[in-house]
Amino acid sequence: MSSSLDYVEIPSCATRLQPLSSGNGEEIRPAPKVLTSLPRPSQHVSTPSFSSITSPTLSSHGQSGSNMLSPSKLAFTTIPQLLLISTLQVPANAPPAPRTAKGVQRLLSTRDPLSIPSTTVNFKRFVARVGPVFWLQDRLEEILMWRKGTRYTTVWMAAYGFLCYFPRLVLLLPHVAVLSVMLVMHPALHAADSDDAAKSEVPTPPPAQTSEGSVDWFANVQAIQNLMGAYSDVHDYVQPVIPHFTNHSPYSPVILTFVLASLFLMVPVVYLLPIRTTFLILGLAPLVCTHPFVRLSLFPALLAGAHPIFTSLRMRLTRIIDDDRLEDKHWRSEMKEVELFENERWMASGSNDDHSNPDAGWSKANLKPADRKPWTRGRDGWSGITGDGSGDVSNLTFSLAPGWLFVETEDWRPDLEGTWIAPSHVDGNGWVYTNDAWLDPHPAPLEEWWSSGLTRRRRWTRRIYCDPELAKQ
Repeated sequence: MSSSLDYVEIPSCATRLQPLSSGNGEEIRPAPKVLTSLPRPSQHVSTPSFSSITSPTLSSHGQSGSNMLSPSKLAFTTIPQLLLISTLQVPANAPPAPRTAKGVQRLLSTRDPLSIPSTTVNFKRFVARVGPVFWLQDRLEEILMWRKGTRYTTVWMAAYGFLCYFPRLVLLLPHVAVLSVMLVMHPALHAADSDDAAKSEVPTPPPAQTSEGSVDWFANVQAIQNLMGAYSDVHDYVQPVIPHFTNHSPYSPVILTFVLASLFLMVPVVYLLPIRTTFLILGLAPLVCTHPFVRLSLFPALLAGAHPIFTSLRMRLTRIIDDDRLEDKHWRSEMKEVELFENERWMASGSNDDHSNPDAGWSKANLKPADRKPWTRGRDGWSGITGDGSGDVSNLTFSLAPGWLFVETEDWRPDLEGTWIAPSHVDGNGWVYTNDAWLDPHPAPLEEWWSSGLTRRRRWTRRIYCDPELAKQ
């Protein structure tokens, strides 16, 4: 049979089979399998599911037993998801995202529909990437509040003044910013010797993102928490002023008139103001006001000296408003002013529990039997009003002479200037503080009075007018 085969062609890709009896130990084995992960698309998933939220974290930490998360740390990593699931209840009939015409892009706030998985993922991504924003916020706060000393902030003030003198250099700020970042991060500035310089030739990998559950990650969460609180405080502070600009307040017409008048007055003045000097003053004024000496020493001293002036202006403005509300019968009649005194005593709390003594603090119920009455017409503190005086001023019986009536368009006003006593003896609300015997008046209670006894009083005024027809009856 072998004579029938002249030759056999061996393919070039053939592998020679070794006999089993050979002692070289080489056997036919299958090719080894190499396990690798699949490629990750660069953030192209629009709305991942809950499995896609938790599986990367668990798989990344589950590669080795030494990298497994402890139960407490694993609980911290799922805080955003659990918090959103428990607080954000999306109704089943929630409206979908609004439709727009073809080719028209949606607004960023309505681009994606409301979804707990999307909110959880975006929150985690935001926390991991928001660090540079708060870093910039801290650096700006250091400049504005003089946190790093006078020289540091003065350099920035000088740079701002230079830009005000040469405003065209503002166009070069993007180039200066990029060059500054590249020069600061250049390896040559951080190389201590030749070995470090040689190592710096190797490209430095980009900084890794903040891992979830790390110290930096929780620092970002803390910064977000504080920023939300600060924004809420500013909103609550500005909210009472907003109705005055929305025609929901009696002061809206006055503000509108003032703004229009000042607008027409400022139009010719704009062309007379030196624009560079104006921007220099407007830019440096906030930095001067936030200096520690100005903020902690100069401003309090100026406000203390100007407090009587501001109080006097406030009282005169209140009287102008009251005069504007008077009717014709009031202007044609004789008017006088009557006074009323409010008296209170301080009582300390008997224990740390505020409910143990409901009258703790300033109260008329703390007055002793031999003390002044809560409300009195006379300055002596004992004469003048019918009743126990435990209620409001409007509920007290205040007798007037025949033919005299209270002005109906106004109410009792506190004497903030302290015209019945030295103006330097009253605080911002018109109170005069005295010792246990109602002596030694001061604008603020002394330290030794808190243990021996502390009282206070203030004066209220209201105008009355005479009705001749009523006097004849």
